[in-house]
Parts: sequence; C-alpha cells; structure tokens
Amino acid sequence: MSNPISSTFKKRKKVLSFGEILLRICPDMDGQWLQENKLPFYVGGAELNVATALALWDVPSSYLSAMPQNSVTEEIAGYLNKKNVDTSSMVYGGDRLGLYYLPKGKDLKNAGVIYDRANSSYADLKVGQIDWDEIFEGVSWFHFSAICPAINQSVANVCLEALKVASSKNITISLDLNYRAKLWKYGKDPIEILPELAEYCTLIMGNVWAANKMLGTALHDDLKPAEGYTKETLLQQAADTSKEILSLFSACKAVANTFRFDNGKGIKYYTTLYTNTHLTVSPEYISEEILDKVGSGDCFMAGLIYGFYNNFTEEETLNFATAAAYDKLYIPSDATTSTVTDIEKRIIR
Repeated sequence: MSNPISSTFKKRKKVLSFGEILLRICPDMDGQWLQENKLPFYVGGAELNVATALALWDVPSSYLSAMPQNSVTEEIAGYLNKKNVDTSSMVYGGDRLGLYYLPKGKDLKNAGVIYDRANSSYADLKVGQIDWDEIFEGVSWFHFSAICPAINQSVANVCLEALKVASSKNITISLDLNYRAKLWKYGKDPIEILPELAEYCTLIMGNVWAANKMLGTALHDDLKPAEGYTKETLLQQAADTSKEILSLFSACKAVANTFRFDNGKGIKYYTTLYTNTHLTVSPEYISEEILDKVGSGDCFMAGLIYGFYNNFTEEETLNFATAAAYDKLYIPSDATTSTVTDIEKRIIR
C-alpha cells in the first residue's frame, strides 16, 4: 500500500525544520565533572535533531531557529553547515542561546531536566519578524513540534503564522506532539493551543497519551501512561486515537504513535502508523541497556519523513523509522550519527 503523503512531497525540494536551537549540558550524577572541570555538551533541539538526521540521509534539509549574533553561534552555524544542514534562514538577534541540563541516559520527560531558556533569541520571536513567503521558497515539507508553542504565546502565534503560509503553498506539514511538563508556564494548557495548529498538519506523530492531553482525543477507560497494559489494548487505542485525529483534523493524512517502556536499564519499543484506514505495526525491539534516550523520537520522525520522501510503502516507512529510533538509543548525542546503511542493518525482518 502506497503512502498517502508521498505524492505531495516534491523530490529534491527541501524539508524545513523550525524550532529552538539549544545546548544540552550533560553533568554526570556523581560530581566527577566538578573534580575534572569537564562538562560535556551537545548542540540539539528536537527539530534540529530531525534536520540533522535528514541531511545525513541525503534529504535536502534546512533549519530555521533564532540565535544571538556572536562568535559562538557563528561556530555553531558552521558546524551545522558542515553536516549539510542549510542554516541560511537562521534569524540572528537577541541576547542568548537556550540551554538545558540533563545527564546522559536520562529522559527529557524526567523531572530531573533543568531548562535555562527564558528570554532566549528564539523565545523572543514575534509575528511579522520572519518573511515566510521567502523562507518557504523551494520548500516542500515543514516540520515543527509541540515544544515550540509551549515556550510562550508569542512563539505559538509565530507557529500559526508559519502554518497558514505553508498551507497556502500546499506544503506538507508534520507535527510531533512532544509534551514537556516543565514548559507550558505562560498560563495556557496544550489543549488550548495545539488543536488550532493541528488543523494544518498532514502528519501527526506522538503517543496516545500526548494526543489525549494536547488534542483532546479519547482514552479507553482508566488508560494511563504506565506499564502493565497488553500490547493488544495499546494497539487498539492507537487505532482509535488515530481515527479520531483524522476525523477532527481534515488536513491530516497519517498518524504515527510510539510505545516506549522501560525494561530494567533498557527499553521495550514498538510503533504504529495509521493511514488509508489501516494500522501498520512495527516489530518490537527489546534492549537490556541503552546509552541515551534523548533524540530517539526525533529520529523516528526523521525516519518517517525519509520514507515518505523516498516513496516507501507504509510498512517500509514505519520499519525504517522504528529502527532509526531504536538505533539512536545507542548513540550518546542529541542527533543520530547512523547512516541509512547502519539503520537498515537494525531492521527486524
């Protein structure tokens, strides 16, 4: 069965990812970083992780964020350009780059994450500041995540501004329903913001609990984000949530869901893709130990885009995206460093 999105994706045109560029600071948990005066960091941000993966996999990839103009950010832009990520659309201005602190191996949903991104250049973006008509020249796919409108109302308004222009140009739009409990501090809940943005989106990815919290979809009785549910129950919920999203948002053609549960020090992981009234289910990946949870979901989204770009079948698209996400769990950085060949070796057949 062919992908319902592939026909809208014009080959060799760019995928533009939009979000806040961040530095992740990675202290260890035993204070050794203080003794050694070493503090590892990574350049990241959910949408940049997608852009970096696509560039590595030979999909024309562009990234739009905002940074102050200084020698450090110039080096960061150069670093991204060397990875074949086009940063020519970058907005320069403001006073600071956003930071967050999270030890390796921890999850961004974990309460231990510390954000230091208030009043960043990206957080200060305003409607009318970006010429979206110019930005979308040569672009066929626009990607963003729910982290963007979680920052403040102004950035939420900029997202809506971008989506209206992208939609008018028939650009394919993807949304990752990332939920970050330590964001959303400006007096609005996700359910007050995300449905209006989702109206423009062609592909919506997340999990059944995020869809419930952010888009208002129904959950089966007493289904909560925890282990202990049968796979059959969760797959039925994925199908029902996906059908509801498609009925609520007419632009949406595909819904992807991830299921990732702790397995001791490791992970149990599988995913679904709902298109053409059919739920495709990935193989299940089980690991006894992993290195870094950060960026796995972003890698999954990049894998979906990669599959659509290359006109894979639904099953091929989902299998590649799932293997890419699982593979990322073994890479200690924000973005994947694995090639297409590396990921293909991970696919369970």
